[in-house]
Amino acid sequence: MNSSRLSRLLLILACFLPASPLLSKEAEHPEGKFLGAAETEYPAWFRSSFLDFNEDVAEAAKAGKRIIILFHQQGCPYCNLLVERNLSQQSIADYMQKHFEVVAINMWGDRDVATIDGSQLTEKQFAEALKVQFTPTTVFLDETGEQVLRLNGYLPPERFMLALQYANSHSGNDGPSFTDFIRQRAPSPSSGKLVEEPFFLSTPFALNKLLGERPVAVWFEQKQCPACEKLHETVIDNAETRELIKQFNNIQLDMWGKDPLVLFDGSKTTARQWAKELGIHYAPTIVFFDSSGKEVIRSEAMFKQFHTQSIFDYVATGAYTKQPNFQRYLEARADRIRARGKDVDIWK
Repeated sequence: MNSSRLSRLLLILACFLPASPLLSKEAEHPEGKFLGAAETEYPAWFRSSFLDFNEDVAEAAKAGKRIIILFHQQGCPYCNLLVERNLSQQSIADYMQKHFEVVAINMWGDRDVATIDGSQLTEKQFAEALKVQFTPTTVFLDETGEQVLRLNGYLPPERFMLALQYANSHSGNDGPSFTDFIRQRAPSPSSGKLVEEPFFLSTPFALNKLLGERPVAVWFEQKQCPACEKLHETVIDNAETRELIKQFNNIQLDMWGKDPLVLFDGSKTTARQWAKELGIHYAPTIVFFDSSGKEVIRSEAMFKQFHTQSIFDYVATGAYTKQPNFQRYLEARADRIRARGKDVDIWK
C-alpha cells in the first residue's frame, strides 16, 4: 500500500474513532474536585425519637429536661466540628445530657415528623417550614414546646456553652435577651478598635439614602474580638471575596456602640439599640439587605471562604429571588464552579 492510500485510510478510520482524551473538551475542562466534606458520627446519647415533638417535649419535661432539635446534613463540616470539637468536651457533653434531650433531624430527610402544632411533615418539609438555611441549626424548646433560642450555624465551644446555659434557664420572653445574657458574661472591653477595611462606608450612616442603590451588608462587630479579627484576616482576605464584597454598600457597626444612625425607614436609633432589635447575639454577624431595605439573609456563625463568598454572591446576583433555599443554591454554585474545572473546598 502506497503512502497516499495509507494516509486516506487512516483519515477515514479517525472519523469513526472516539476523540482522544487529550483533545476532548472535557479534558480541557475536567470537572473540579469537591473537597472539605466530613462525615459525622452523632453521639449515642442523642434521643432515639419517633419524631413526635409533643411526645418528646412531654417526656423530656417529665425528666426535668428540655428538647434540642439539631438540623444537620450529610458531609457538613460544621456539623462535624460541632460534634468533634464541642460535644467532645466533657463539660459540654455532661451539661447537655443533664439538661437536654437532643433530637437530630436530617434537613433533606424523608422521615415523618409530627410538629408541636400537630402538622404532619417530612424532615425536609419541617426544615423548610422553619426556614433552615444553615447546618447545623440548633433549636431549643422549653417544657411547653415554645422556642427559647435558635442558633443558625456553628458556634465555638465557649459561646455554645453560653447558649446551653441560657436555653436551660429561660423561657419565651422571661428574663434578659440572649444578647444581654452574653453581654453580662462576656463583656466587650471598652478599649481597642474595630478592624478597619477600605470598603466600609464612612460615618454618619443614613441607610435611607442608600435605598435603590446596591444591596447593603451591615457588619455587626465589637472591639478586641478574636472572631472578628479571624474573619478579616483569614476569611475575607481573599481577592475573589473582596470583589464580591465591593458589590455592596458595607457598613460596620459596633454592636455595643452608641453611634447614631438613620434606618431605612428614616427613623433614628443607635447601633446598640438596632442590634438588640434585630436580635444580634454575637460578633461578627453580617446582615444582608436588598436595595429596598428588606433583610435577605444573615451570617451569624463561623464560616470559611466558600460559604462566605456564596452568601455575598447569593444576595448580589439576586439568586435568592429564584432560590429561597440557600443550601440548594450553595450546591448548585459548587457544581457550576466544578464544571469549569475548578476545585471547590468548602473547608478552606
